[in-house]
Amino acid sequence: MAWDNQTFNSDFILLGIFNYSPTHIFLFSLVLAIFTVAFMGNTAMILLIYLDTQLHTPMYFFLSQLSLMDLMLICNTVPKMAFNHYLSGSNSISVVECATQIFLYTSLLDCECFLWAVMAYDHYIAICYPLRYPNLMSPKICGLMAASSWILGSTDCIIDAVATFFFYCGSREIDHFFCGFPSLLIISCNDTSTFEEVLFYCCIIMIVFPVVIIIASYTRVIVAVIHIASGEGHRKAFATCSSHLMVVGMYYGTALFIYLWPTSDRSPTQEKMVCVFYTILTPMMNPLIYSIHNKEVARAAMKVLEKGKSGQ
Repeated sequence: MAWDNQTFNSDFILLGIFNYSPTHIFLFSLVLAIFTVAFMGNTAMILLIYLDTQLHTPMYFFLSQLSLMDLMLICNTVPKMAFNHYLSGSNSISVVECATQIFLYTSLLDCECFLWAVMAYDHYIAICYPLRYPNLMSPKICGLMAASSWILGSTDCIIDAVATFFFYCGSREIDHFFCGFPSLLIISCNDTSTFEEVLFYCCIIMIVFPVVIIIASYTRVIVAVIHIASGEGHRKAFATCSSHLMVVGMYYGTALFIYLWPTSDRSPTQEKMVCVFYTILTPMMNPLIYSIHNKEVARAAMKVLEKGKSGQ
C-alpha cells in the first residue's frame, strides 16, 4: 500500500472521453448544450420555488432540494472536463480536486436516493392522510427529512473517498473524464477485492433501503387511489405521482447499472458513456419532466415572466 508525499504532490491525468476529431467535437458541443439546459432548468426551478409563495409546500421544497443536488452534480464534472480538454490544453487534476470530485459525485448520487424515498413518503401522506398532512409534514419535519438525506448520502462517501486513496499506488492516468473511485481502483496495484466486496454491499444498502420505502409508499398510494370514487381524484393522484415515478425509474435504472455491475466486467468506454448519461442527461430531464407534468410549475413560470415584462 503506497501512501506517501508523492501521492499528494503529483497530479492525476484524465484521459477524457473526447478527442479533436470532428465527430467528437460535435459530441462535446452536444454535451455542453445538454449541460446548459440542465444548468438553466435546475436554476430556474430553484428560483421559481423560492419566489412563488404558492410553491412553498413540502413537495416543492423537496423538489428544490433535488434541483440543487442536480445542479451541484453537473457543475462537479462538466466544467472541469471542458476546461481541461478544450481551454487549458492540460488534462491534469490535482489530488485535492480528484478527492473532491469523488466525494461530491458519489455523495450527491446517494443523497438523491434518499431524497427520492422522502418524496415518495410525502406523496403517500398527501394522498392517504390529507387531513393530517399539515401536521405530519410540517416545515420542521420536512427540514429534518431533507437534512437526513444530505447527511446519510454523505457519510458513506467520506469513507469511500479516503479508502480509495489508501488503495491507490499505480498509474496516474485515469481513463475517464472525471475522478471516480471505480476508475482509481482499476489502476491500483494493490488487491482491492475485499474493498470492492464491502463497497458492493454498502451500495446495495444505499439503494435497496430507499427503494423499499418508495415501493411501500406507492403500494399504499395505489390502494388508496383505487378506493377514490371520483375521476377528478384519480387525475390529481396520478398528476402528483407520475412525474416522480418517471424520474425515479430513470434514476434507479442507471444506478443499478453503475453500482451492481462489477468493475472488472465493464470496459472504460461503457463506464464513461453510462456516467455521461447519469451525470448530464438525468439532471437535464428532471426539471423538464416536472415542468411538463406540473401545472403549478408552469403557472409560476408564467407569473414570473409576466412580472418581468411588466417591469420593463
